[in-house]
Amino acid sequence: MERWLTWQEATRRALYGAEGFYRRAEGPAGHFRTSVHASPLFARALAELAATSGLDTVVDVGAGRGELLIALYRIAPHLASVGVDVADRPEGLPPSIGWGPEIPAGRNVLLVANEWLDNIPVDVVEVDARGVARVVEVDVRTGHERLGAPVGGEDARWLERWWPLGDARPGRRAEIGAPRDAAWARAVGRLERGVAVAIDYGHVGEGRPPYGSLAGYRQGRQVPPVPDGTCDVTCHVAMDAVAAAGEAAGAGGTVLTTQRHALRALGVTGRRPPYELARTDPTAYLSALRDAGEAGELTARGGLGDFHWLTQTAPTP
Repeated sequence: MERWLTWQEATRRALYGAEGFYRRAEGPAGHFRTSVHASPLFARALAELAATSGLDTVVDVGAGRGELLIALYRIAPHLASVGVDVADRPEGLPPSIGWGPEIPAGRNVLLVANEWLDNIPVDVVEVDARGVARVVEVDVRTGHERLGAPVGGEDARWLERWWPLGDARPGRRAEIGAPRDAAWARAVGRLERGVAVAIDYGHVGEGRPPYGSLAGYRQGRQVPPVPDGTCDVTCHVAMDAVAAAGEAAGAGGTVLTTQRHALRALGVTGRRPPYELARTDPTAYLSALRDAGEAGELTARGGLGDFHWLTQTAPTP
């Protein structure tokens, strides 16, 4: 096996190869906590979005082990649902929930991509001592890096538009998000009528991280990103570039906001229940108090609340 690869190819093999991280039995939930795992309020908010948009089907892209679909099944059993993932169909998934490796075409669909785009592999580039942006190569066994060829072609044009490095100092880095843009455009293009929501940690415009955001995660902890299949390898998403790709694919009605604002608009407020309720209905009080705590985690500053929500409708008339 080749030892030195670009980060895009090394990550692809580490995550999605035959023995890749995302094909393992324990699934992503064994290594990191997402909004789906934090509270059923997240699924409830998405069910509300489907209802207010007049949609009757949910497609979960990057469905993991079906946690979101199971939560939706309990909350809104009238919704049809399909999970899309490279992993095999999870055991115990209700028979009515569809499953497969490809995004199905459909009408009246709410397409949800929760922490999917960040795991689409991309190339990492770094400015060398002469001011030239070069593709970073990685030793797949150790995670050590070296600089490879200068960036050219479509990748150079993507950088020029979305993450300019022309005047950057040596050592500055960027992640070329073009594969994510293309994946989102394909996903949006599968909707004959519907709403697509991408939920991820990301950045826009002047907020790009100067040294990139490449990271690894294993068993709930951040670890060095070694692409050997033992950890998740991820980096933040250029959400404005993804939004533009969706619009180029025919989507419209673009809204880019934070999870904090999106969930509050969908009824996840985090308001503590009145203390009087504890006297009149202690069970309801404890339930409402639990919901307030979970809502607080979903909308917290510096945490899940800072995630970006990109919402687009398809197709544009």
